[in-house]
Amino acid sequence: MFEAHFQTFEDPEGGVALAARLSAFREELIRRQLTGFVVPRADQQQNEYVPPCDERLAWLTGFTGSAGMAIVLNQQAAVFVDGRYTLQAAKQVDEKAWSVQPLVDPPPEAWLAKTLNAGDRLGFDPWLHTSAAAERLAAACAKAGAELVAVDGNPVDSVWADRPQSPLGAVSIHGSQFSGESESEKLARIRTEMSKLGMDALVLSDSHAVAWAFNIRGADVAHTPLPLSYALVPKDGRATIFIDHRKLSNSVRDHLEQSASVEEPSALTTRISELASTGATIGLDSATAADALARLITANNGKPLRGADPVAMLKAQKNETEIAGTRSAHKRDGAALARFLAWIDREAPGGGMTEIDAVEALETFRRETGALKDVSFPTISGAGPNGAIVHYRVTRKTNRRVQPGELLLIDSGAQYEDGTTDVTRTVAVGKPTAEMRDRFTRVLKGHIAIARAVFPDGSSGSQIDSFARQYLWQAGIDFDHGTGHGVGSYLSVHEGPARISKIGTVPLKRGMILSNEPGYYKTDGFGIRIENLELVVAADIPGAEKPMNKFESLTLAPIDRRLVDLALMSDEELRWFNDYHARVRREIYPLLDEATKVWLEQATEPLKR
Repeated sequence: MFEAHFQTFEDPEGGVALAARLSAFREELIRRQLTGFVVPRADQQQNEYVPPCDERLAWLTGFTGSAGMAIVLNQQAAVFVDGRYTLQAAKQVDEKAWSVQPLVDPPPEAWLAKTLNAGDRLGFDPWLHTSAAAERLAAACAKAGAELVAVDGNPVDSVWADRPQSPLGAVSIHGSQFSGESESEKLARIRTEMSKLGMDALVLSDSHAVAWAFNIRGADVAHTPLPLSYALVPKDGRATIFIDHRKLSNSVRDHLEQSASVEEPSALTTRISELASTGATIGLDSATAADALARLITANNGKPLRGADPVAMLKAQKNETEIAGTRSAHKRDGAALARFLAWIDREAPGGGMTEIDAVEALETFRRETGALKDVSFPTISGAGPNGAIVHYRVTRKTNRRVQPGELLLIDSGAQYEDGTTDVTRTVAVGKPTAEMRDRFTRVLKGHIAIARAVFPDGSSGSQIDSFARQYLWQAGIDFDHGTGHGVGSYLSVHEGPARISKIGTVPLKRGMILSNEPGYYKTDGFGIRIENLELVVAADIPGAEKPMNKFESLTLAPIDRRLVDLALMSDEELRWFNDYHARVRREIYPLLDEATKVWLEQATEPLKR
C-alpha cells in the first residue's frame, strides 16, 4: 500500500571478509612504520551524516552506527561506541579481532594511555580530527611515552580497493523567497563579527555555513541538503568558495561568482598557505575545522584563531522570510501528520500493522504534499518495548507488529524548501494502562512548561532544561537525553549552537528554532516522547524591566488525549492543551480530506474534567 523512497530497513549487519581487511590494514601500517592508527567515524567537516566514501569505520570494522571510533595496534584493536550502540556493535563486530569499548566514560584516550608502549608511533589523519581531539590523542600518547604522528594520506584509503567516489550531488540556488537575505548582506554581517574577533580571514569549514552564507543547497549526504564545500572569507576583498565544479550548472556558477571566486577543493590548502604566509590571523571553527588546517596555518607563519564559528549564531537566528517559510512548512506537515495519525487509529487496533508500515505510511503522506525533498532523519518507529530504545531504528529483523494495549512512538521529520520539521507523537493503541497515562501526563506537563516558559533575553538552554523534568523528578524518574536541539531552515535538523539541555550554555535568541521533546522510557516496556518545534519570540509583559522572550509552537499535530490523566493536570495546563488543539484544528482543517476532518474534530475535542 505504501513505500518509502528515502529510507531503507535493511539490517546493518557485517558479514563481509573483515578479517582480511584488518590484516591488510596492519600490513599498511607496518609499511608506514606506524604501530597503530586511529579511525574515527568522521569526514573532513565532522558532519552528522557522512558520504559513503568516508565510512572508513564501517568498512574496516563492520560497525555502522553514527558515532564511534576504532584504534588498531599491532596486537590489539578496539571499537569504541556509546551506550546507544553497544548491542549493535556486539552483533556487527568480530569480537575475536576487536574488543568493544565505551566511547564516553572512560574515553578512548584512557584506553590508549594504558595500552600503548613507550616508543610506539600512533598515526592519525589530521583531516578527520579537530585540533582539540588531536590534542587529547597527543596527551594520551605522551602519558605512555608514545608519539602521535600526523599522516599524509589515510592508510584505510590505501587498502580500500572499491572505495566509493566523492559525492557529486547537484548544487541548487536557495532563492530569496526562502532565504530572505542576499549573499552580500550575509557576508557583510559575517565580516562585522570577524572584525569584533580580530580576524583577518575566516575559514568556513562547516558546509552548513557555506550553504547559508552563499544561499545554496546540495545533495551530497543523506537527509540534509548539503553541498560539501569550504569557503575562505577575508576581511577585505573577495571571498572564495572551494567546491567540485562538476556539481555546478552554469546558472549556479553564475550565482556564486556574483559574490565569490569559485575554485576546486584542492586549491584550499594553497590559498590558506598564501594567506598565512602574510602573518594573518585566520579564524577556525573549533567544532568542525580539521586539525590539518590549524597545522597548515601555523607551518606558514599564520596565526590560527580557534573558537565558535560566528556564522553558526547568525544562521541560527532566522529572519522573517525563513520564519514565514517554517510556519508554512509546519502547516503542510501538520496536515500530512493528521492523515497519518487518523490512519494509525484505523489500522493499528486490528493488530496487523507493523513499525515499518508506519514509517512507509508517514513518508507517503508527506510525499503526497508534493513538496517533500527528503525526510530530515530516518524515522524512529518504536512499538511497545522498542519505543523505550531512544535511538531505535527499525529493520526487517526487528520489525514488530503493533499490539493492542501498547504505545507506538513515532519520531520523524521532513525537509521542505521552506522549512525543516521534526515532531514526535506517542499514540495509544487500545486501552493504555494507568502507568502509561501517568508517565505520559508527566511528560506532557514538562512539555507544556517549556512551551509556556517566559525568560529573559539571553537565557541559556541549561536554565530552562529542568522545567521539562520537574514532574518526572517528583515521581523519581527522568530521561537521559537533552530536552531540545536547534533546527535549521532547509538545512540540518540538528543545528547548533543553542540547545535546551543541562550543558546548553549558548543564549537563546529571537528567531532561533529549538525542539521541545521531554520523554520517559521504561526498559522492555514502552517509550513516551512529545516533541514540537518552538520559535523564540519576544514576550510582551507590561512593566517588564528587561527584554523577555517566550516560545511559539510551530508544530501542528494532535497530542493523544486518550493518554492524559486529568487528575494530574492543572487548570492552566489544561487550558494550554485545549488552546493548542483549537489552533491545530483551525490551521490544518482546511487542508484535509473529509474523513481526516472528522477524525481531527474528535482528536482535538477539548478535554474537560
